[in-house]
Amino acid sequence: MSPFTGSASRTEEWRHLRLTLDAGVATVTLARPDKLNALTFGAYADLRDLLPELARDGSVRALVLGGEGRGFCSGGDVDEIIGATLAMDTGQLLDFNRMTGQTVRALRECPFPVVAAVHGIAAGAGAVLALAADFRVADPTARFAFLFTRVGLSGGDMGAAYLLPRVIGLGHATRLLMLGEPVRAAEAERIGLISHLTDEGRAGDAAQALARRLADGPALAHAQTKALLTAELDMPLAAAVELDAATQALLMNSADYAEFHAAFTEKRPPKWRGR
Repeated sequence: MSPFTGSASRTEEWRHLRLTLDAGVATVTLARPDKLNALTFGAYADLRDLLPELARDGSVRALVLGGEGRGFCSGGDVDEIIGATLAMDTGQLLDFNRMTGQTVRALRECPFPVVAAVHGIAAGAGAVLALAADFRVADPTARFAFLFTRVGLSGGDMGAAYLLPRVIGLGHATRLLMLGEPVRAAEAERIGLISHLTDEGRAGDAAQALARRLADGPALAHAQTKALLTAELDMPLAAAVELDAATQALLMNSADYAEFHAAFTEKRPPKWRGR
C-alpha cells in the first residue's frame, strides 16, 4: 500500500463503522449492535477503503477490530445483502463478491498488525474478517461459524478456503467450511483459531493491550514480518529464503536496527521509530 496520495482528501467521517485513534493504535468498531453488527454493502466498502487510507497516513502501527454489543459480527445482513443479491445480475454479483474479497485483502496487506477482539458470535463474513486478522483475541463467549454452505453457497467465500487451512490445517478447515457448524471458544483455541483466550468480558481490553504492545514496538519489523508471512505462503523454500535475505539486508540498514545496538550498548530500552 503506497504512501503516495492523489487529490482525494482524507475521509473525515465513516458512516458504517466507528474509528478512534490513540497514539498509533486504531480501533475500528462495527457498530450495529441491534443487528449483531451485521454487515451492509456500505460496511464492506468502508472497511475496504479505510485500511489503505490508514496505511497511507503512516501513523497507525496496530489496529483493533471489534464489535459493539452482544457479539463481534453476525455476517452479511440477511435483508440488506442476501435479499438484495437475489435481484442482481451476474455482473453485479461479481462486483459485490470482489468487493468482499478486497476487504479481506486489505486486512492481510495493510502494513500494520490487526488484532480481532471477538466476543459472542463471529459468523459468516464476520468469521472471515476475524480469520483475516493477524491475531484473534477472544473470550469464552466467542463462537465462530463459517455458514456459507448453510445458505447454499460455497464455503470458500472471501478467501476462507485459502486462509483457514493455513491457520488450522486442512482437516479442521474442511469440517468448518463444509458443515458450517459453530465452533465454541475452547475448541477454537485447541485447533489454533484463537490466538489468545481471555476471561469473559476481557477480549476488548486484552486486544487493546496487545495492540499497544505492537504499536510501541519496532513497526518496520512488524510490517515486514507480516508481509513475508503472507508472501511466503505459496513460495518454494528457495524463493522464501532469498526474499528473507533481501528483507533482512534492507532492515539491517534501518534506523531501528542501529537503535537496538545503541540501546543494548547503553543498557536502556530501544526507542523504536519505525524507520
